[in-house]
Amino acid sequence: MLAAFINAAYRGDSSRQGWTTEADLLDGQRTDVQSLREALGEPNSVILLLLHDDKLVGSVFLQNQSRSCYLGMLTVKPNLQSNGIGKRLLQLAEELAHDRWRASRISMTVIHKRSELIEWYKRRGYLETGWREPFPYRERRVGLPKTDDLEFVVLEKSLNAARP
Repeated sequence: MLAAFINAAYRGDSSRQGWTTEADLLDGQRTDVQSLREALGEPNSVILLLLHDDKLVGSVFLQNQSRSCYLGMLTVKPNLQSNGIGKRLLQLAEELAHDRWRASRISMTVIHKRSELIEWYKRRGYLETGWREPFPYRERRVGLPKTDDLEFVVLEKSLNAARP
């Protein structure tokens, strides 16, 4: 169920109902059940689920990495994007990282061509670190690229600043 939810939000026609689609950059799946099991099998990893009327509307992966946390797969049901769900999930993830794990920062990777999404994160206090990571072209479990020039931008936010 979770893998299907994430895939529908990132790829294919269903993802085009929202503004954060990767459908123009990648075909195929974003994740699968095995990948999610492996992610959750890592120490200090969680996937937060946001439900509304007992229906899944959002999720986010978070992994504690010793005073730093990695955030990934922030997912909002496409037809509900722009309603504050992503912002709320991000806030919950940051609170968990800071309050439970005492993390001083949180980081993520975003495909560099997703400028609108990078700008969305910047408006929430994330900064580009200057680091880039290669796209895993050989890892078919993350999709089928439509272009050969994909890479990830690393974004980071300090969690030590005054909290609202």
